[in-house]
Amino acid sequence: MASSRVRNRLVWLAVSLAILAALGWLLWQAVLGWAPSRDQYPLQGPTISEIDGPIAWPTVKTMGADFAYIRASHGADSRDSRFAENFANARDAGMRVGAMHEYVLCRLASDQASVFVTTVPRTADALPPAISLSLDESCTDRPNRSLVLGELNTLINQIESHAGKPALLQVSPEFEAEYRISEGIARTVWLTGDFFPPDYAAKPWVMWQASSRHAIRGAQEPVRWNVVRP
Repeated sequence: MASSRVRNRLVWLAVSLAILAALGWLLWQAVLGWAPSRDQYPLQGPTISEIDGPIAWPTVKTMGADFAYIRASHGADSRDSRFAENFANARDAGMRVGAMHEYVLCRLASDQASVFVTTVPRTADALPPAISLSLDESCTDRPNRSLVLGELNTLINQIESHAGKPALLQVSPEFEAEYRISEGIARTVWLTGDFFPPDYAAKPWVMWQASSRHAIRGAQEPVRWNVVRP
């Protein structure tokens, strides 16, 4: 009798774990497939870098991407190895495309601007250039706010001079909390926050990274997914 009860309990435990695993899988698939409503945010698209691997841009376009931001450069000496390929192929697929630079606190703005402008072609129909601002854990000796604002203005001016249009600042919650960029620089902001519209800046966002892991056909792995405020 005792062994029978133990066996039954083990069976029920196994069944329960299987059910929980199935529910977890279904929930994760729902997370990967989620994107904000098109009725509320008609314009949507991914941020893409070399870590996303090869992208089938016509498929991504067919699946509903209206635009894409392509990582071009990082810091003062790193160019994205797939930038030229992604930039050209996304445009050929009929999408609006913009280039992004990832800012590094511990490198001179002029050096970072040089990497960007020598990587990104001047294209009249390109989206505004984007500068991604997040705290880099490798930069432990962080500069003060006044120095950061001065360096960012240098970077912005040189990138805007090259692109011929105002830059868009993608600011992480941690970077905003540290340096209050949305108060100190008069540019539109692109904020991040999975599932819920963010409100951590001093001004309304123009673009929102609504998911950091959105699965879409045409991309091998889940991508960052963004929407534009109507």
